[in-house]
Amino acid sequence: MPVDPPRESDPAAIDARAVRKHFARAAATYDAAAVLQREVGARMMERLDVIRLVPAAILDAGCGTGEALPELAARYPQARRVALDVAMPMLAAARNRTRENRSLLLRLLSPLGGRPPGAAALVCGDVSALPFAAGTFGLVWSNLALQWAPTLPQAIAEMHRVLEVGGLVTFTTFGPDTLRELRAAFAGVDAHPHIARFADMHDIGDLLVQAGFADPVMQMEMLTLTYPDARAVARDLKAIGATNAAKGRRRGLTGRRRFERALAALEAMPGRTPEGRIPATFEVIYGHAWKAAPRRTADGHAIVTFER
Repeated sequence: MPVDPPRESDPAAIDARAVRKHFARAAATYDAAAVLQREVGARMMERLDVIRLVPAAILDAGCGTGEALPELAARYPQARRVALDVAMPMLAAARNRTRENRSLLLRLLSPLGGRPPGAAALVCGDVSALPFAAGTFGLVWSNLALQWAPTLPQAIAEMHRVLEVGGLVTFTTFGPDTLRELRAAFAGVDAHPHIARFADMHDIGDLLVQAGFADPVMQMEMLTLTYPDARAVARDLKAIGATNAAKGRRRGLTGRRRFERALAALEAMPGRTPEGRIPATFEVIYGHAWKAAPRRTADGHAIVTFER
């Protein structure tokens, strides 16, 4: 069954203010720790090789520090690019990245008489309430951001709204088996949510269809990072801003003591690599879908097309 919108009383629902705070705080440390995000972004970018698309405008929804912006500019040099993130410090880092890349391209292209693509427009906003008119973009790109949306159905509906007819949404997000080792470690500590509740791939596919997308393609792969100890796992997650943002999370010293117990449980778990390292599993979901022409008017009447 499709994922239902989280209820206000749901302790596992995403706290949008906490997400903004965590990613704002992580802007300075994100790039050094975002190994998985870069790898998934590169694999996601490869999937565009087999898709014929010439977008006039591109939205990077949840751009973080702007890792994808230079590659999107290289693939679609004529396209206007807009980068959106919920945290202003992340956008500041993205601005610095795009400035550095434009300076390099200017030096490379000037002797050839060429010009680099225009700078991306930077917008602070929520993927669940995109501040753009309907039909603005030909491509919506979102790498490992949708899992932080307070309401996933609304985020998908918003992506559909801002796409033009014939436009493409392509995204990655995390599935339910993500951080299963850490989830198991916390399970014996208390009943409060500590790891985000990630949507199933099939449920996301259903949400795409419900939003009006056509021909959704969903794929999944399991990726594993390894760490020397449990504290290194927590340190990496904090560095990229991926810390507990559930509304029902514990706060204060009591929460800290439980956190230490969970790390001890993670240290004691079986399943280490032959080198003695602790695994952290990530279920990565890849999806893309097209915005088809509407079949009904806003008031529910069927649209019939006649071709001569």
